[in-house]
Amino acid sequence: MNGPRVRVTRRPVHGVLLLDKPLGWSSNDALQKVKWLLRAEKAGHTGTLDPLATGALPLCFGAATKFSQLQLDADKTYEAVLCLGVKTSTGDAEGDVIATRPVVVRLEDVARVQAQFTGPISQVPPMHSALKKDGKALYEYARAGIEVERASREVRIYELQLTLESADAAQPVIKLVARCSKGTYIRTLGEDIGEALGCGAHLSALRRVGTGAYTAAQCVTLEALEAMTEAQRLGCLLPVDSLLGDHTVVTLDADNAGRFLSGLRRRGPWPDAAQVAVYASEDAMLLGTAHVTAGELIPGRLLSPIEIEQMRSVKPTVTDAGTELSAGCAVLN
Repeated sequence: MNGPRVRVTRRPVHGVLLLDKPLGWSSNDALQKVKWLLRAEKAGHTGTLDPLATGALPLCFGAATKFSQLQLDADKTYEAVLCLGVKTSTGDAEGDVIATRPVVVRLEDVARVQAQFTGPISQVPPMHSALKKDGKALYEYARAGIEVERASREVRIYELQLTLESADAAQPVIKLVARCSKGTYIRTLGEDIGEALGCGAHLSALRRVGTGAYTAAQCVTLEALEAMTEAQRLGCLLPVDSLLGDHTVVTLDADNAGRFLSGLRRRGPWPDAAQVAVYASEDAMLLGTAHVTAGELIPGRLLSPIEIEQMRSVKPTVTDAGTELSAGCAVLN
């Protein structure tokens, strides 16, 4: 018989935790687990990773959720293994084998395909994806055995490295490293590369090693988090403004900071800028985002006075926003 459920007392937590998502976990399951470990009131992730994928999953807490879209839009970097000669129903190792073909692939073939899939390319989203059609995720249709029409869309592969391995083995593979724009499906990329090589392919492994300025090397594992004290877990949080590393910085005095937080535009000697992080000069506290047009600072996403006071009371320890975890987390990672 199960014992009584322990009620978790939630609290305000603000910041970004870089999780190395474990194999077999959905992004939401991982988020809920970390939210429970931190006893956080509000949380959200920054784009899903498939259960069969591992790697960098930035989790946003409290005020950081206001800027999570920036990570959704960020470029991503993946490492994957393509199993040549075998196609599956899902494009990865989870699906059923639907076709097998002999593999006759030379190094010059790999070089040709690498060039072919570098730059802007068109992809048809896979049926086994979270993309929605008529309010339903595509994977829900797929599980019901229904295939729906999907429009192709353009994505960009900024860098692509393909390395043929085990060329003489019964099951040759290609190691893939890709830096790509948002919305790129690596499973689809792997399948398309397999077709271009004339043998078909599916992903046997997938790992996200970078998202925006964050890398997998900075991430903490779920196992390590579980072994930490509560204070050490909080020490793993990066500050909210680690999400704003590529923003222009504008600092306001106390009077202008108060007016800005009430949603008023401010005028000053600032050059035009599309993305601005605004701080209070008094204590370098983040106030929100904005953009500058013709000398006007125009508010975007603003922190609430309550959030600012809560963040003032507990500041994560980092050396450079967005580049290092706190010392307490790094020791146990």
